[in-house]
Amino acid sequence: MNKTKETWILGFALFSLFFGAGNLLIPPLLGYQAGNGWIRVAIGFIVTGVVIPILGILAHAKLQGTMYDFGKKVSPLFSSIYCIIIYIISIAIPSPRTASATHEIAIFPFFESSSLLTSTIYFGLVFVFVLNRSKIINLIGKFLTPLIVVIVLSVICIGLFSTNFGMNPSSFKIPLVTGVLEGYQTFDAIGAVLIGGVVIISLNLKGISSTSDKKKLIRKSGYMAGVGLMVIYAGLIAVGAFYGSEIFVDGSLSNDMQRANLLRGISTAALGNIGTTFLSVLVALACFTTAVGIVTGTADYFKGLFNNSRKAYVITAAIGSLAGILVGQMDFHGIIVIAVPILMFVYPITIVLILLNVLSEKWASTLIFRSVVIVTFIFSIPDFLGAIKMGHLLENITPWIPLSSQSLGWVIPASLTFLLMNTYQTTKGKEKLTE
Repeated sequence: MNKTKETWILGFALFSLFFGAGNLLIPPLLGYQAGNGWIRVAIGFIVTGVVIPILGILAHAKLQGTMYDFGKKVSPLFSSIYCIIIYIISIAIPSPRTASATHEIAIFPFFESSSLLTSTIYFGLVFVFVLNRSKIINLIGKFLTPLIVVIVLSVICIGLFSTNFGMNPSSFKIPLVTGVLEGYQTFDAIGAVLIGGVVIISLNLKGISSTSDKKKLIRKSGYMAGVGLMVIYAGLIAVGAFYGSEIFVDGSLSNDMQRANLLRGISTAALGNIGTTFLSVLVALACFTTAVGIVTGTADYFKGLFNNSRKAYVITAAIGSLAGILVGQMDFHGIIVIAVPILMFVYPITIVLILLNVLSEKWASTLIFRSVVIVTFIFSIPDFLGAIKMGHLLENITPWIPLSSQSLGWVIPASLTFLLMNTYQTTKGKEKLTE
């Protein structure tokens, strides 16, 4: 095995599996709105869009298992429910969202075809890729990702070096927090716990059985993918900020149309008339690889539930592709509107599970897992209610919760619980030694 070659292929594949619709469309508009506060927004976005997801990949390298292993310390029942919820969310929201974005940006402007036709062809191809399970990492890492990277870096580099435009003032009160919350919409933390399992199985299928070899390979490729994502996110946010005074974005349009129009305007300004064509190819490829990863991960999980049944794998892949076709008829903005309340509940728990699984057993025992997850769940309720316009139900309580006004009310309670439970365990351990 050529370890260097395998690291590059896996690193490219990881990058591409993460880099989907939201990853491409959200940063430029975020930078446009952030204006001269784009650096702080970029830092916040990178925390939830890069650091947490890559930690999720490192946790997978440590666990060498599936998504089920992420939550089993809380309880087997919790982990099973968590896995099913994550897979349903992934199939119902981020996967169809990739088809919706592909249609709106890459297909409709040229052909004016129906979204049903686009989604059908799109998920037909996804299904074919998923059925060729053993070749997925090589196909994505060797061929699709390099093309994605070349196009997006061309847009960023030419755009930044050819602009003398000024930045608008920031429209965000707290740019750093806005960046953190916008990073939720990439679904990358959820993607990490899902995609990591895909990587483990792919390496097993390639005959890499040594646990230490897999750990090293996943860690190195994870760092590589993380650096790539960080550079490109920061670049897209910067481009959006620097073109703020040059490209007009109609605020009366939906967010998805604002994002699409801005990215289209930047691509045309940077690459000329051919920029629209390059953008279409970029969107289609970036979205497609993410959809393949989501459907593959879901099919892998249900295959495992049914004693490694190939039939279960094919049926799950077919259901995932069909769901993508049906939900893909919604516009990109409509899917995000549905996603936000769900993310306010699921994302904090996912982040906590990732962080705890990266730590050693000494700092993340079963007791600590259970305590921190329960507290995170409880303090995520106000954010969830706020996202569905029912925040008034807890309006007498939320002012007392730090960061609740920034939809991060779970952060300090979860952190304090972690510290207190570790202190309790350490004290109890010392008492036992002195007995």
